[in-house]
Order: sequence, then structure tokens, then C-alpha cells
Amino acid sequence: MQSSAFYKHRVHMKKFIIVAAMAATSFLSAHAASITGLVNTGSFASGAQDINYALNGNSFGYVTSNGSFPLNGAWIANTATSKWITPALNQGTSFDPSANGTYSWKLSFDLSGFNAATANFSGRFAADNSAVVKLNGVQVGTAGGFSSFSSFSANSGFYSGLNTLEFVVTNLAQGSGNPTGLRVEFLQSNVTPVPEPETYAMLLAGLGLMGMISRRRMKGKAA
Repeated sequence: MQSSAFYKHRVHMKKFIIVAAMAATSFLSAHAASITGLVNTGSFASGAQDINYALNGNSFGYVTSNGSFPLNGAWIANTATSKWITPALNQGTSFDPSANGTYSWKLSFDLSGFNAATANFSGRFAADNSAVVKLNGVQVGTAGGFSSFSSFSANSGFYSGLNTLEFVVTNLAQGSGNPTGLRVEFLQSNVTPVPEPETYAMLLAGLGLMGMISRRRMKGKAA
């Protein structure tokens, strides 16, 4: 039969392993960071190009201002947090008079040096007339109009290197044309960095020291 001391040692070691795992998790969580590169639309001055969002792969849109059509009551008003972006400098420019138009707005961000499995974000967006948002090609949200925000989020599907968020806007055809635009706000984002080797070494050394002290205590009690 196993001795009482041996049984207590096994129980103690199980507790130590649990504490060690919790310590490692706590250490990594304490070093979590926001995802660099997830920026709202319109972070530049009104009339300037928003170079964070690539339009149709080879150009950029323009930051709008309140007061002019369609930002005179049709679209949600711009705020200090985010602004609408449009394909043309004149935000009231009409497009797509006879067929629906498609506009691809892409935002890229890099998770090199981070644990992509821990990444997550949430946000809201609006579009004229409607849109879907895709993370690395997988849909994570839809927007149905320009008078209110719709939510989007993701907690999986991230790459360890370059990632792409694509907002695909569909602009409905109208006989006289129809302006189009996109509005995006990120509410939160989170990702855990991959610790440097020396950080791992320090953490393991500390846990090893805890284990050594624990074993000595057990031997002292058994003596």
C-alpha cells in the first residue's frame, strides 16, 4: 500500500501543477495588448485620404465632413471617434446609376510576435447601402444600412502574420446615381504576445524554485 506521506505528496504535486498553470496563464494575460492596426475609419483630417483602408486594392477613399450631402441627416453624423469614408473627394458624388456597385475596403494588421489563437475584437459599422465584413475571407458580420450601426466580432480565424479585414459594400443602383460610403468603429481588441525565450526561462525558473521548496517541505514533514 502507498504510504500516507506518498499520497499527500501526490496531492500536493497536483496542486502545484494547477498553481503553476494558473501562474503561467495569469502572466500571459497580464501582458495582453490591443491589436495594433485596427483603426477606425476617418482617423485623418476631413478631405484627406484614409490610407488605412485600401479601396478596390489600388486606391484610397476620402474622409468626409458633417453638413454636406449625405451627411446632412441621411448618414449617421461623424464624431471624434470615427468618420465616414467615400470613394470620391466630393462625398455627395453619385455612383452606379444602372447597376449595383461593389466596393472593397481592406484594412490590414500584423500579429507577428503575438499568439494568434488569443486574438479577438469587436466593433460596429455602417454602409451605404449594405456590407459584409470578412476576416481573412471568413464573414464575421453584416451591415444593412447607413442610419444605424451593426455589430461585428471575431475570436478565431486569425493568422500569426498578416491579417486582412475586408468590408465589401454593395451600392444599390438608382437612375440618378447613388452615393456610397463606409463607417467603422472598433470597440475593443485583445491579443497576447509570445514571450521572449528569456521570459519563459524566468517563469520556469520561478516555478522550479517553488517546486524545490515544496519538495523540501514534504521531506521535512515526512522525517
